[in-house]
Amino acid sequence: MKHILSNVLFALLFSSQLAFSQINPVENQDVSSLREDPDNLLVEIQTSMGSMILELFPKEAPETVANFIGLAQGEKPFEDPETGALVSRPFYDGLIFHRVIDGFMIQGGSPTGIGNGTPGYSFKDEINARSLGLDRMLAIDEEGIPHPFLRIASQTQFQAVILEPLFAEMNISSQEDLENNYATIEENINSLTIKDVYENQGYEYTETLSSRMPVRGVIAMANAGPNSNGSQFFINLIDTEWLAGKHTVFGRIRQGMDILDEIAVTPVDEQDRPIQDVRIIQVRVLP
Repeated sequence: MKHILSNVLFALLFSSQLAFSQINPVENQDVSSLREDPDNLLVEIQTSMGSMILELFPKEAPETVANFIGLAQGEKPFEDPETGALVSRPFYDGLIFHRVIDGFMIQGGSPTGIGNGTPGYSFKDEINARSLGLDRMLAIDEEGIPHPFLRIASQTQFQAVILEPLFAEMNISSQEDLENNYATIEENINSLTIKDVYENQGYEYTETLSSRMPVRGVIAMANAGPNSNGSQFFINLIDTEWLAGKHTVFGRIRQGMDILDEIAVTPVDEQDRPIQDVRIIQVRVLP
């Protein structure tokens, strides 16, 4: 009997150690070589499906990185979604990836488990449209075709994305204004860049920072429009150039792309929420 119990205990201990090592694969690893800049931060996102190591860019998105790290380490107060009280604890521990779209991205960081969760505050975007080249991309080409980044597929979308924000910027509010300014409107439309289009929609840009395109493997802030960042983030499964200028990119995966791809194919419901929760166990800063 003692021999049987010993075998059972050994098996349980071994399986526990195996599970722990799968969750914490970077223990005793030298990960310093993963930094492209010695001032960049490395963080490990431990999930129920494995761990990913991300390199964060504090020189390119200082407030965004500070917010993410502050929430992760429990140093930045946030509003408890259940009580409304201001609390300080590791924010991301236990949250889920509530939106997973294979061929697009995975999204997490909502304290409510759905896309409406916030930490009770918001902060500004940190994006340099010029460093992304958006000031050199015409919104409409010589044949009158909108740039693919704008994702315009109908006249209604053209009206909403291009014309209405432009008219608001030009203080055109009547048919008379339209007729009196027709030549100027046409000239402005023909010279619009993607940067202009986004600025007309309310986006504000900086030229004191450098920004990166939202390519596969980057982590960027999810938002509900200009300057509405909080706690939610997404990690790209593919290049999403059409999101450039709208979301602050603040890091990228340096180890664990296989884990990202495993999460991507987990079965989801009609709201793109994984049927079996993919949970964030811990976000920790690495030495």
